Amino acid sequence: MSALVAGCSATVEKSEGARTQRQPVVEVKQGRKPKVGTETVKAKAPKPQASKPTPQEKLLASVRGGSYLDYPQAQAFIAEMKGEGFEEAYLKQVLTEAKRQTSILKAISRPAERRLTWGGYRKIFIEPKRIKQGVKFWQENRDVLAKAEQEYGVPAEIIVAIIGVETRYGRITGSYRVVDALATLGFDYPRRSKFFLGQLKEYLRLVREEQLDFTSLKGSYAGAMGYGQFIPSSYRNFAIDFDKDGKRDIWNNKTDAIGSVANYFAEHKWKPGEPVISAVSFNKAVDESWYSVGRKGLIPKNTLAEWIARGVEPQLALSPQDKAILMRLEIDDDKQYWLGLHNFYVITRYNHSKLYAMAVYRLSQQIKEAYLSAGGQG
Repeated sequence: MSALVAGCSATVEKSEGARTQRQPVVEVKQGRKPKVGTETVKAKAPKPQASKPTPQEKLLASVRGGSYLDYPQAQAFIAEMKGEGFEEAYLKQVLTEAKRQTSILKAISRPAERRLTWGGYRKIFIEPKRIKQGVKFWQENRDVLAKAEQEYGVPAEIIVAIIGVETRYGRITGSYRVVDALATLGFDYPRRSKFFLGQLKEYLRLVREEQLDFTSLKGSYAGAMGYGQFIPSSYRNFAIDFDKDGKRDIWNNKTDAIGSVANYFAEHKWKPGEPVISAVSFNKAVDESWYSVGRKGLIPKNTLAEWIARGVEPQLALSPQDKAILMRLEIDDDKQYWLGLHNFYVITRYNHSKLYAMAVYRLSQQIKEAYLSAGGQG
């Protein structure tokens, strides 16, 4: 507030949006008592406030610029990799040729417009076109999928659904050079710098082992590659040469890609023939703390016997010793309740998300149903 003195009218101004306000005014005339009246006072427009930078703007502003070879972390990176037998000149070439991709930084720092419910997530991945394409992929690769299922115990429909969710059966595998993606995130994304520098190291080991050109491989903005979108560490640990031609080619060879996904699940302890989820009902009130939350909540800790004692009734006949998590998934104006069993947890090892695992499993079941209806044999 401010006031004008020395015999003038006292004008009080207050800003509330764009509204005009009526404020009391004291009029003083010689020989008369003060008289209180009103006067129209226009509200001042609020002073523009400096907007806070978005997470994306903060990240882009923090980018050092220039060659990655000049970054403080570069020398430690080079020293470590030299210890594994890499030539210093080669490592300097890698860091010099790796190109910063601002679009990657924008993509990874862009906040989600909204938090997807199961209903919204399901619509993205479980839709007629993806199901139809999945049936065709299965038909075209029937023998390889059957061999993978026989050798690794992973159902063909699960393998097909993973590849369908990840890349639409190889149609969308990523257009970024892997070296650019990993260097950009390793050096210019502090929040996960350690992880992505680790993946850049794994990538250099990969191209040395497979005798590949480090500039030639392409993938997602996070450096995931091929039909199944393996990051470099996953490639080195789980990719296989399923057709025995001397190469582990998950980019162009569907046989290797299928075998590699099957091997990934087998190495993460997929249990053949066991269920993935079970719908549930309740015979008593449920404690909110029982529901699975976050990544730690993906690990099954409670046995079926314990869930039943709490009033949770699974629709499937399950062993009392089986462990499971309790999930509540929102769909439209309703909620669904499920137990996620061991094999559900295995799917989350591919992507640490309940929604992802549920999408893969439900897509797999719809693809299988359509495949069998089209005359395929399971």
